[in-house]
Amino acid sequence: MAYKAVIFDLDGTLLDTLEDLADAMNRTLEERGFPSHPVAAYRYFVGNGSAKLVSRALPPEKRNEALVADCMKEFLKEYDRNWNRKTRPYDGVAELLDTLTLKQIQMAIFTNKLHGFAERCVQEFLSRWKFEAVFGQRDGYPLKPDPAVPREIAGILDVSPEQFLYLGDSDADMKTAVNAGMLPVGALWGFRSAEELRDAGAAELIGHPTDLLAFVN
Repeated sequence: MAYKAVIFDLDGTLLDTLEDLADAMNRTLEERGFPSHPVAAYRYFVGNGSAKLVSRALPPEKRNEALVADCMKEFLKEYDRNWNRKTRPYDGVAELLDTLTLKQIQMAIFTNKLHGFAERCVQEFLSRWKFEAVFGQRDGYPLKPDPAVPREIAGILDVSPEQFLYLGDSDADMKTAVNAGMLPVGALWGFRSAEELRDAGAAELIGHPTDLLAFVN
């Protein structure tokens, strides 16, 4: 198969955002007298949108719709103040994006991160490269693993779904790729395990960003 385009997840795939997310949520918890979590715990809290992150971080016996909504507001305020303090692209991402650009492989980003934060992260850390589309969580559009947004991207790029590589680090990413008819490639440097990625449908697993280039050479 001649792959012509790549859809990337953002957090845990192109950017290591975990510490900034954890710091913002832990401050939210501490302000309310709830226990905080080690950064590593957030590997399993993130990936399904901000509301899920907040709900998972709260003590199980305290979770309710009203509290999640209140804490969500506080979390977003905290993250807005500190979203770029520790976030960085993963080693190898620049080389990967440079090479894909030289090979004229079209690129796009789809993330469950709120759309405004996704755009800011791309502008801050990834503005050297051209992404044909950058889509985060938007009102009226379904989150992963629904394939609607990847199919929208395929239409924008005028590339058939089977000619897309889909690189992500979570079960939601792999399921999205499967549902959209794209090749699911799991990023082992991200937040989740190889077992989770395989169980969710990963066709390939790679240990370094530049390993993706084997599929376009």
